[in-house]
Amino acid sequence: MSIRFAAIGMNHNHIYNQMKCLLDAGAELVWFYAAEPELAAEFSQRYPQANQARSIDEILDDDSIQLIASAVIPVDRPQLGIQVMEHGKDFLCAKPGFVTLEQVAEVRKVQQKTGKKYIVHFSERLNHPATIKAGELVQAGAIGRVVQMIGLGPHRALGHVPRADWFFDRKYFGGVLNDLASHQIDQFLFFTNSATAEIISSHVGNVRHTQFPQFEDFGDITLRSDHATGYIRVDWLTPQGLPTWGDVRLFLLGTEGYIEIRKTIDIEGRTGANHLFMVDQKGVQYIDCSTVPISFGAQLIHDVLHRTETAITQEHCFVTSELVLQAQAQAKWLDAAPEFEGVHG
Repeated sequence: MSIRFAAIGMNHNHIYNQMKCLLDAGAELVWFYAAEPELAAEFSQRYPQANQARSIDEILDDDSIQLIASAVIPVDRPQLGIQVMEHGKDFLCAKPGFVTLEQVAEVRKVQQKTGKKYIVHFSERLNHPATIKAGELVQAGAIGRVVQMIGLGPHRALGHVPRADWFFDRKYFGGVLNDLASHQIDQFLFFTNSATAEIISSHVGNVRHTQFPQFEDFGDITLRSDHATGYIRVDWLTPQGLPTWGDVRLFLLGTEGYIEIRKTIDIEGRTGANHLFMVDQKGVQYIDCSTVPISFGAQLIHDVLHRTETAITQEHCFVTSELVLQAQAQAKWLDAAPEFEGVHG
């Protein structure tokens, strides 16, 4: 038994990650809607089995639809999610799920009232084979209790894929930490088995892309729970010379060993992505995670059908979003330094 679902909003390519998860797990894509003709045309070409709706209401009014997936512009995701839940359907959106803390509070109220799901798709953990494998190892006690995490999420702003104007204005996505570091906070809570955390310090800045004055291209966060600490760095500074969009890394320090994940590339090393290195009391181990199965789609379908929380809990989605927005709100601005002119005696 599976579910019938629809897609609303294709403003970010993350929508296609969501489609793959659900379709691979056997869900039936029935409808789609995009306000932009070019985005609708691309989606229709990829998924000709889906009917193009004339409006959002046409999808919301279909009582057979159980889940709606979306990658609309981030600032619009909460209001769409509220509409979806009030129409008796579950909602799956790309990260970030919110742009302000006020939006989180409003969605919390509607979610509790309706009992429907507002799931934020933290794909760097839920859809990444090496991170899935790391979760299995940590939960099996392979490196003991995780006491510290370092998460690095570099990206390339220009020259990788076309960017719409909204991408360079933080009022639409909430800032660099909210946009990118939600992945790392999600992973911190998960790998350290922490229900929540405290933001110790955070920084943001626009150090390279000053032609976009409302953009932020660098951010970092120091955080802690009652039994673990973490450091997060995200940026839009990946140089053109790297053959992928970013050299994403994750480091987990446990009481009995440590794990390093090279998620997207092993520079000057092994080909491909999904590289995991583990050091424990017995030695050093390399694991190629490229064939590790991704279970998120099947788990989410199960949760929609049976009202369980096997894929991700609702509270985890809310707490992760609140923490990253707190970090964004209290971040100190990092000024761009002057060009290097050498050391003067």
